[in-house]
Amino acid sequence: MKSEAMYIRLEGLTFYARHGVLPQETEVGAEFTVDLCLVTDFSYAAETDELEGTLNYAEVFERVKAEMDIPSKLLEHVAYRIARRLLHDFPALTEVQIGVYKQNPPMGADVRRVGVEAVFGR
Repeated sequence: MKSEAMYIRLEGLTFYARHGVLPQETEVGAEFTVDLCLVTDFSYAAETDELEGTLNYAEVFERVKAEMDIPSKLLEHVAYRIARRLLHDFPALTEVQIGVYKQNPPMGADVRRVGVEAVFGR
């Protein structure tokens, strides 16, 4: 049996970080959410039940956390850095679909969150 597509999803990763253009955003910080859809062939893990054939979710989380700890002005830059790091650190990845969202942004509007979504590949 052959799979047409395989995805690993990490949704709703929540971080407190200091991303933003305004001084208060980098001083006070805010809550951010990251959603990932990682494209990789995990058929070996599916067949053998062995971790070596897939991605370790905890290791992926640690890479995302490390990038979220680095302040940036723009969410676009944060998303790029996370995707670049994941593609570098996990050679089995062929594509990273990412969403980075700021909860309750200081923009004078009644909005739950704002964010960016992108797809990065090799």
